[in-house]
Amino acid sequence: MVHREKAHVLPLDSIRGIAATSVVIHHLLLMPTFLAAFPHNAWINWSFFRSAWLLVDLFFVLSGIVMTLSYVNGEFGRFSVREFMVRRLARVYPLHIVMLLASLLFRLLRIGLVTAGVVVAVPTAFEVNNGYSFVLNIFLLHSMGFIDYLSWNAPSWSISVEFYTYLVFGLVVLLAQRLSSLVCLYICAGLIAAGSLLVIIFVLDKPSLGLQTDFGILRCFTSFFLGVVTVRLVQRVPRGIAPASQGAIQLAAMVASIVLVSAVEVYPVASFLAPLTFAVFLGSLLAFPDAMLVPRVLVARPLVWVGRRSYSVYMVHALVVLFAEYFVRAVGPRPIGTLDSICAGLPATINLVVSLAAVFVVSHFTYLYVEIPGGKLFRNLLRTRPEFSTAPAPSARPSN
Repeated sequence: MVHREKAHVLPLDSIRGIAATSVVIHHLLLMPTFLAAFPHNAWINWSFFRSAWLLVDLFFVLSGIVMTLSYVNGEFGRFSVREFMVRRLARVYPLHIVMLLASLLFRLLRIGLVTAGVVVAVPTAFEVNNGYSFVLNIFLLHSMGFIDYLSWNAPSWSISVEFYTYLVFGLVVLLAQRLSSLVCLYICAGLIAAGSLLVIIFVLDKPSLGLQTDFGILRCFTSFFLGVVTVRLVQRVPRGIAPASQGAIQLAAMVASIVLVSAVEVYPVASFLAPLTFAVFLGSLLAFPDAMLVPRVLVARPLVWVGRRSYSVYMVHALVVLFAEYFVRAVGPRPIGTLDSICAGLPATINLVVSLAAVFVVSHFTYLYVEIPGGKLFRNLLRTRPEFSTAPAPSARPSN
């Protein structure tokens, strides 16, 4: 496929950034170390953030939308699976491998400090972060059923399943291309999405959509291919809807998404509706780009800035949070208790704000010095055709 990446849809960039930030806050609120160290929770200990793990499915839906917009619309007849997978690998792999190596260095440092008696930690060994899981991480196989636990840079589990979802998407596009039928593509996408969700509910008998290493690829299939179908449905939306009605639809879809995520803490089964709810919201942003309220808010510079660094935000935050845990342990309970007695929840809130700021700072540098140059390097190494754009491919991460 001779392909030049389409421009980013700024509201979708911002949504990606908001989702990635919410996932970071989710982990900062619920890390056992922080729960044990702080007498009171942070001031924004809302149910939405406590259930923000579900926003990974928003990433998946968004990824399906972006891949369809970029690789199907207008250039369907020239699709190349090889070129597609090269570009996807170049997009996700450089930062993944850098964070994997950073996690290895941290573990080696930790073992060295424990051995020297500087740090007390039990156990001192690599635990689940062993050589076998490291090799699986190198090949992005660590959430494909070979192990049943999160390893090394834990957030990368979703990158593992999404990368192989890209492969399935590429094969589906290739099949539809051979049959000269876009309808075939969307029918296959719908069947994969529906079939995967049915397997999760009725065969695996899962109580929620919270699969990770345990068949997490089915979770990704459900949301990603629903995103593919969403592009087709958006094309059928009438364009004569009044601007006020367009804004009302977008606002209602956004509120429904927020309410659903918030409700999942009490009603986990509601998570099965999340991919559809997210698809309606994201589809409304695509269908009505000129609506008065939601799209205009989402193109605010700070939101776009975070959105473009959302993959880095998602991928670096686990290691930053780990350093924050060690810092909190080093501070000890007495200063934390004193500060909390002055204002309940203040230490936890300070930890959240400082840690989040650190994630943004680190992600800015990884975006500039790992994501962008790393993607170019990989495309050059794998010798993609010169007519491909050198701009970073759009991605749903936290692409991812």
